[in-house]
Amino acid sequence: MPIKSETPSQSDMKDSLDGLVVQMTALTACNDNNKSGELARTTFGSPMKDKHFLFARDYTNLNQGSFGGYPRPVQTALRHYQEAAEAEPDMFIRYTYPQLLRKSRALLADMLHCPVDELVLCSNATTATNTVLHNLRWEEGDKIVYTSGVYGALEKLIDYVVETTPAESVRVELDLPQSDDKIVQLFRKTLIEEKLKCEQAGKGRVRLGVFDTIVSMPGLRVPFERLVQLCRQEGVLSLVDAAHGVGHIALNLTELDPDFLVTNCHKWMFVPRSVAAFFVPKRNQHLIRTTLPTSHGFQPQRSNEIHDPMPTSEETNPMVKQFEYFGTIDGAPYCCIEEAVRFRNEVCGGEAAIRTYCTSLAKKAEEVLVEALGTETFDIPETHRVFFAHVRLPISVGNGAGYDVLPSDVPVVTQFMNKEFAETYRTFFFVLFYRGAWWVRMSATVYVDMEDCKYAAFVLKDLSERICRKEYLSTNAAREER
Repeated sequence: MPIKSETPSQSDMKDSLDGLVVQMTALTACNDNNKSGELARTTFGSPMKDKHFLFARDYTNLNQGSFGGYPRPVQTALRHYQEAAEAEPDMFIRYTYPQLLRKSRALLADMLHCPVDELVLCSNATTATNTVLHNLRWEEGDKIVYTSGVYGALEKLIDYVVETTPAESVRVELDLPQSDDKIVQLFRKTLIEEKLKCEQAGKGRVRLGVFDTIVSMPGLRVPFERLVQLCRQEGVLSLVDAAHGVGHIALNLTELDPDFLVTNCHKWMFVPRSVAAFFVPKRNQHLIRTTLPTSHGFQPQRSNEIHDPMPTSEETNPMVKQFEYFGTIDGAPYCCIEEAVRFRNEVCGGEAAIRTYCTSLAKKAEEVLVEALGTETFDIPETHRVFFAHVRLPISVGNGAGYDVLPSDVPVVTQFMNKEFAETYRTFFFVLFYRGAWWVRMSATVYVDMEDCKYAAFVLKDLSERICRKEYLSTNAAREER
C-alpha cells in the first residue's frame, strides 16, 4: 500500500484547518467576486434581474412563490461550500458544517425573533409537517382540524395519518377571500363542536389545528395570528404552515407563540433549494422524538450503545442535536443564509423596502391583468396585500354550446396551460380551477417590473383565446397518438 513520503506536521495541519474555517465563515475572504464593495444597492425590476439573477434571457420568471430563485452572490456562496465539501468531505461534513449550520440558525432566529435553540433547519415545509404528524402519538378519537386550502401535500399527509392511525380529520371549509372574523368564527365553531363530540363519545381529543399564513392558491393571507391564539385558548396544538413566510411577511415567533411552525427559505428569501426553518418551542420539543428520516441523533429508550459514526455534537439541546445530522445531504444551501441576508440588506435595501415594492407591484399587476382580460381579481383589504397578483381567466366552463370548455375537459385544459406556459411562452403561473373558473397567481418580487406584468397579460390573453378555439383538443390528440 503506497505511503506518502511526507507527513504534514501538526502545525501545518492546524494552519490548514484554521485557514479553511476562516474561509467558511467569511465569504468575502474567499472569492474576489464576493467583496462587500460589489454588493451595491440595485434598482428593483429589470436592473435587478439583469445584474444579479440567473434566469435565461428568454425566460420570464413569474412564479417565485413555487420554487424560488436566488442571485449570483448567493450562487457564489453555494458553489464555494460545495467545493469545500468536495475538497475535504469528512472534514467539512463532520466538523465544519455543524459550525456553519449553527451560524445559519442564529441568523434566522434573529430574523424570526425566536430563541436559536427553538429553531432547526430541514429541507422544506413538507418535511417539517411530516415530522410533526408522524411524531405525535394518536389515540382513538383524536382529531386533526384543518382549513381547506392547505397545501395539497399536507392534506394528503393528513389523509395518510387518518388511514394508518386511530386519528380522524375534520376540514373547515373556507370560501376565500373571506373576512378574518368569518374565518376565525368558522374555526372556533369547529373546534368547539369537535371537542363536544369527543366528550360525548368519552374518547379522544381535538389534538391539532393546521392552517397557513398565506394559502398557496389562491395566494391570500389568513388570520393565522388569531387562529394560533384560538388554538391556545381551546387547548389544541397549532401547526402553522408558513411556507410563504420568511422573506415575505413579518414573523415574530416569540409573540406569535405557535406550537409548531415551518417556513421555507428558498421561496422568498433567495436561498438555494431547498431549506426550511422549523420552529418548535421548548415546551413541545419532547414531542419530536425523531427527525424524518430517523438517524444517528435519535436516542432509543432501550439502549444508548448503538454506534454513532459522527463526532460528538457541541449541541446540548437534544432536538437541535438530532437535526444537526439526519442523513447525508448537500448541506451547502443551509450555509447560504448569511449571504442571502446580506444580499437582501445591501442590494435590496432591507425587508421593509422589499415588502413595499412587492406589495405595490402585486396591486399594479392585478390592475394590468384585469384590464387586459376584462375579468376580475379578488376583493381584499390592502392590509392583507401580499406578493401575489390574481386574475380570473376569460374562459367559460359549462355544458352546452354557449360555453368555451366542457366541465369534463377541465383537467386536460389545466395541463395544457401548464405545458404552454413553460414551453411556448417561457414563463409560468400557478393556475387553479376555483369557483367554476380558472384563476392565475403571479408572483411579484424584486426582479419583476411592469414590463413583465404587461407580458403576463399578453400570455394569459393569448392562451385564453387559444383555449376558446379548442387548441387544447388537437394538442392532446397529438400527444395520445405519440
